[in-house]
Amino acid sequence: MKKIIIFLFLLLILIGGFFAYFFYSEKSDIISECSQDSDCVPASCCHPKTCVPISQKPICDTIFCTMECSPGTLDCNQGSCGCNSGKCEAVFNNIY
Repeated sequence: MKKIIIFLFLLLILIGGFFAYFFYSEKSDIISECSQDSDCVPASCCHPKTCVPISQKPICDTIFCTMECSPGTLDCNQGSCGCNSGKCEAVFNNIY
């Protein structure tokens, strides 16, 4: 009888630890990339389609891009980078 009680107690601790890990780790994964639009920049040097936090800004000093306005990119003011719920994202303008 004593072994069964010890087994159930250890099982209860194990299950509690699993649930604690599951709930706390999910919340700690939520890391804010930004708090305002200026915290976000285009993710690539040429014809960017996405945005990243300014800490991940690509180095474009020696990169040469074509001057075309590629559709679906941030080229030619077709869109900009913005902060939405703590995540950097591309915000495209409605041109129609």
